[in-house]
Amino acid sequence: MKALLAVGVAAAAAATAIAATTSQPESSYSVVKAEPDTTGAAIWAHLKEQNYRENWSLWPGTEAFYKGNQPHGMLLTTYVNDVALHAMQDGASEMPNGAIIVKENYMPNRQLAAITVMYKQDGYNSQHNDWFFTKHLPSGELDKMEKDGMSMPMQGRLPGCQNCHMAKRDNDYLFTGELGHR
Repeated sequence: MKALLAVGVAAAAAATAIAATTSQPESSYSVVKAEPDTTGAAIWAHLKEQNYRENWSLWPGTEAFYKGNQPHGMLLTTYVNDVALHAMQDGASEMPNGAIIVKENYMPNRQLAAITVMYKQDGYNSQHNDWFFTKHLPSGELDKMEKDGMSMPMQGRLPGCQNCHMAKRDNDYLFTGELGHR
């Protein structure tokens, strides 16, 4: 038993010594965040965890409270995650997997009315460039739509969103700005 314990202690000491001589500085490691699942709740949790208003960029060339159109609102503020931002900065003609666009929809008095989100997830919906759509109330709760006497949460393959955004299918379903420019 003592011999087994001695071998275990020696092995631990050797592993520590090897790790000390081969480890890289902590700053050279990158942290990879998991992408959210394709549910409205997962998207909202991800936005809160990321603190998107503080940590994400505005869509390049826009500012807070720019003029909007229906159905989104009279004033808009659009945020993009780093995946989307880097794609635009690199001149991509299509958003890559993991891109998230958050559009805050405001009333003319700047009262937040809704938050609409487009999330690109490979394999999610190939007929509509793999975009997952959500519409949240300011509280984060999913908005609901009435259809055939039923109330349905506004998440996923939303016909209204898909049909409207198809008008910009040559721009990866995006209205806010043109892709493919540096």
